[in-house]
Amino acid sequence: MTASFSGSAPFRYTPRTRLIFGPGSFARLGDVTRELSGTRVLLVTDRGLRNAGHPDRAVQLLNEAGCDVFVFDGVSENPTSEDVDRCVEFARPHDVDLIVGLGGGSSLDCAKGANFLITNGGRMQDYRGVGRAHSVMLPMVAVPTTAGTGSEAQSFAVIADPVTHMKMPCGDPKAACRAAILDPELTITMPPAVAAVTGIDAMTHAVESFVTRNRNPVSSMFSREAWKLLAGAFPEMLADPDDLDARGRMQLGAHFAGTAIENSMLGAAHALANPLTARFGTLHGQAVGVLLPHVIRWNASVAGDLYHDLAVTSGWIDRRASAEDAAQVLADRFLRLVGQAGMPTHLCELAEEDDLLANLETLSRQASEQWTGQFNPRKMAEADFRQVYLNAIGADRPVSSEVSRMS
Repeated sequence: MTASFSGSAPFRYTPRTRLIFGPGSFARLGDVTRELSGTRVLLVTDRGLRNAGHPDRAVQLLNEAGCDVFVFDGVSENPTSEDVDRCVEFARPHDVDLIVGLGGGSSLDCAKGANFLITNGGRMQDYRGVGRAHSVMLPMVAVPTTAGTGSEAQSFAVIADPVTHMKMPCGDPKAACRAAILDPELTITMPPAVAAVTGIDAMTHAVESFVTRNRNPVSSMFSREAWKLLAGAFPEMLADPDDLDARGRMQLGAHFAGTAIENSMLGAAHALANPLTARFGTLHGQAVGVLLPHVIRWNASVAGDLYHDLAVTSGWIDRRASAEDAAQVLADRFLRLVGQAGMPTHLCELAEEDDLLANLETLSRQASEQWTGQFNPRKMAEADFRQVYLNAIGADRPVSSEVSRMS
């Protein structure tokens, strides 16, 4: 039985973010800010962008638009609620009326998280879930310098708990960016390793959002186009990092995948990856890159036709191929791209096998508690997550009969 949706299935689609795309579009930052009536701007970024000069350019553009700018550049990778608290403490005395997030997903998420607390008070933990903000939030402009998370297209701030390091999705329609400026020229300054890991993350977003239980015609349209752009551009970007056209397709693909997530959510690969990041400090893009092929194979019995659609879209198979073959090709070719990027292709490259097995029960329990897991097309209990981890480890061990049942 394959997963499908009815053309008459109810859904809602509300575009909230104005998109400005193209080489040189960063120069529009001042104009966009002025249109949103911003005068006292909180610029949230990270210190790693200093050498690229992007924060200085942003300040210049905002100053030329008549804005006072207050720069918080203390965002860390995988930001925690402590990063958000520091940003809010920095911003409060300046009475800011607009926020600009400049950088990768970490900077954009921290900026959105700060927006929750500046306008609604409390702690990030108070906003875990959806729709818990009670007051209007400040207008925000997102300027991504990577092609990965698609955070600029989402109303969620993904913030880690500083104690458990588990990610808390905090979403509210009021947190959506008013505008997103996508300038592929900004992504050329990414180190190759960052370009690779963020690109794989974006591709994972496209695949997972295409098959979720919450998918609908609008989200599927964005997922499919994201996948087409990303699967074609990623190897070109690896071969020629200065290829501005490939960079642009990567950035637009990541944005479309983010738009799809906003309307359909993610699946088991992200649920499995988050505990690994929390326990072993693995990079998120590396974790999902290793795990997605195993999730595709796990889901193939219920989502084979959808994986067939993606494999055809990327030109990896002929339309006449079977759904079973298509899922296998999709998993194998995706993993080949991970290897081409010089990234780990096996879970035991991210953590020692003994450590993985010693923590297997905890990892499986935490994966089953992840919000994204409930949207996976094949229902998953804790034992199912355990089996997928074992598949990724490559361990042929007997498991509970519950694992082998068809959900």
